Amino acid sequence: MLNEIREDAKKRMQKSFENLETNFAKIRTGRAHPSILDSITVEYYGSQVPISQVANINLEDSRTLTVQPWEQPMVSVIEKAIMMSDLGINPVTVGNMMRIPMPPLTEERRRDFIKVARSEAENARVAIRNIRRDANSDVKSLLKDKDITEDEARQSDDQIQKLTDEVIKKVDAALADKEASLMDI
Repeated sequence: MLNEIREDAKKRMQKSFENLETNFAKIRTGRAHPSILDSITVEYYGSQVPISQVANINLEDSRTLTVQPWEQPMVSVIEKAIMMSDLGINPVTVGNMMRIPMPPLTEERRRDFIKVARSEAENARVAIRNIRRDANSDVKSLLKDKDITEDEARQSDDQIQKLTDEVIKKVDAALADKEASLMDI
């Protein structure tokens, strides 16, 4: 039972960390990367789908993305969706291909992105601590029902805390990497 609780906590903490990495990928660093457009969806035959499912997204150079829709009518839909997003980018359409130049980031904008990254990291830490709390309460309920001994409960709490500390260290390291890449000119 204790192993199941620890494994569940480990899986959930790992998912929280992966979610943080996904959120970090959405914060742009001034360099073009296809994942910048992952959060944008367009209507395609009545359902909302990511741009990557209706178009090819490629890098033209380090500061320019190209988007080539598979169907001609999607050009204007994708262009409008990109312009309406909160990414602050404007596509330039030539025929059925869009070029999306990434504007250089100002110092103020970089600092704003760092604040967003720190907020995302703090949200991940809170989620990880909540998972620890849930796991510890599961252990306490087993102890209350006398399914485990106090020594087993204490040992399990220590193992869950070690796991929590490891994942939070990974979060802090990912945040430091993201801050460094944001401030890199």
